[in-house]
Amino acid sequence: MGSLIALAPLVLFLLFALGASLLVRRRAQAASTGGGFVKEYFIGNRGLGGFVLAMTTIATYGSVSSFVGGPGQAWSIGFGWVYMAVVQVTALVLLYGIMGKKMALVSRKLDAVTVVDVIRARYGSDLLANLSALIIVVFFVATMVAQFVGGAKLFEAVTGYSYTTGLFLFGAAVILFTTIGGFRGVAVTDALCGIAMLVGMGVLAVGILEAGGGYEAIMVSIAANHPAMLEPFSGGNMPAGLYLTQWLLVGVFTFVLPQSVVRTMGYKDTKSLHRAMIMGTVIIGAMMIGVTSLGVLAAGVLTDDLVAYGGSVDNIIPLSIVGTLPPVLAGVAIIGPIAASISTVSSLLISSSSAIVKDVYLRHCEKTGKRPADRRVAVSSQAVTLGVGVLAFALAVTPPDLIWKINMFAFGGLETAFFWVLVCGLFWKRANKTGALLSMAGGTLAYCTSMALGFKVADLHQIVIGIAVAGACMIVGTLAARHAKSSKLAVFFPDEDAD
Repeated sequence: MGSLIALAPLVLFLLFALGASLLVRRRAQAASTGGGFVKEYFIGNRGLGGFVLAMTTIATYGSVSSFVGGPGQAWSIGFGWVYMAVVQVTALVLLYGIMGKKMALVSRKLDAVTVVDVIRARYGSDLLANLSALIIVVFFVATMVAQFVGGAKLFEAVTGYSYTTGLFLFGAAVILFTTIGGFRGVAVTDALCGIAMLVGMGVLAVGILEAGGGYEAIMVSIAANHPAMLEPFSGGNMPAGLYLTQWLLVGVFTFVLPQSVVRTMGYKDTKSLHRAMIMGTVIIGAMMIGVTSLGVLAAGVLTDDLVAYGGSVDNIIPLSIVGTLPPVLAGVAIIGPIAASISTVSSLLISSSSAIVKDVYLRHCEKTGKRPADRRVAVSSQAVTLGVGVLAFALAVTPPDLIWKINMFAFGGLETAFFWVLVCGLFWKRANKTGALLSMAGGTLAYCTSMALGFKVADLHQIVIGIAVAGACMIVGTLAARHAKSSKLAVFFPDEDAD
């Protein structure tokens, strides 16, 4: 029998998040300015303020892997993993600074609702748009499975209830409030989840420090038992090549992740963007560096071999919560990582739904001249959101191990597919659909193949192979193919001759 005391804070949070999603959706409908269901459901009528924009982006970026898998790796490796995590401070600066303003301007001129809308308009290719939608859905589902698994495992370890119970509880909640609330509901509940992450992190920090006798005592214990954990290269466990590729994977390339890019299309005004950049950078820095550091500090409390903790680093944070906090505080601490899981799943769900409904179904209707009624679009959108969520939920029933690796695989796949397509599409006038198609298809295939075979170059993560192949394909395809004229090219390059 599980602990009702530990369960209560989580249930209250889920009910509150569900209620907030319903309230936001009803207010949005009442205050509708005529933008239509699609714009409201998938992009919130471009009405996000600075704080909500910052928190929803952080909550989307900060998954359960950040709160479970990452700190678990830090427990095993040491401060080298924390130094690697520092690069995540750049995530929002790169996203808003490089993509933010131009994506917002372009999407408004095109009346685009999704990232795929922008890609289709830029390159004039339905094939590329459909391939983009397929890649988004495939990698998003993989990421959602990792979030469900991580959240349910944490729930089981802390509350004592079964994995299946935890999976059903918050899985049902997140699917429901995403299906009902749409983009705006997701953004507001993401903000709540972001706050919950910070609170949970703070509670766990107090528990670990008290259990370990304070920061100084923990550092003395680590220095005596695992001195390599205090070194930047962690006694060879954090080689320079790993630093480089992890900085690329979780830092530099993250600004092209579709689930983040779509948020640059939903803010209210330039002031909101600037405010989100400043607030978001400070918060994501404190969050990512702080939670990873907790993994290192846990090494001063959980001092046995990994085998004693189930043989998986994913168990470290759950065991730290259980071992250092009384039940009611453990219930509060668990909200943080589960909120990270919820926020990521909700963001990916709404993006997956938009890829299927807006980018494939409505585009097909537009080409055939059969525009469906708004009522049908609304029902279809919510049904697809529910369906994708249920699919990810079903795949998570039999849990895979090492959620951190699953998350990083999906990150790498999305970055490889969209990096050159988005960057060249926005900033290289000559880039064309042949180059974009070859880049997305060739790069993604090279990345997935090298991951499946375990093939590496100079022992660097396969993201290097994927990005290099995708970049080469973009250049070769663009230079080899004729530069086709596009009536919409002037939208992307208004100050240049669009011939």
